[in-house]
Amino acid sequence: MLKITGKLGRHTLGRLIKWLIYLIILAFVALVAYAYLGPFFGADFTPPREEIRQEIILEGG
Repeated sequence: MLKITGKLGRHTLGRLIKWLIYLIILAFVALVAYAYLGPFFGADFTPPREEIRQEIILEGG
């Protein structure tokens, strides 16, 4: 089990949090780049277009 105590433990935990933040930022940048560059590589993000009609019966007087 990992025991985090003292100065060394705080330093290790700080480094872990810093790398986690870097990883989150990198993932966000990669997602934005994929959203912008995806259509150039064949990814189609447009939703399928179809008309949906449904009858609505209202009760009342």
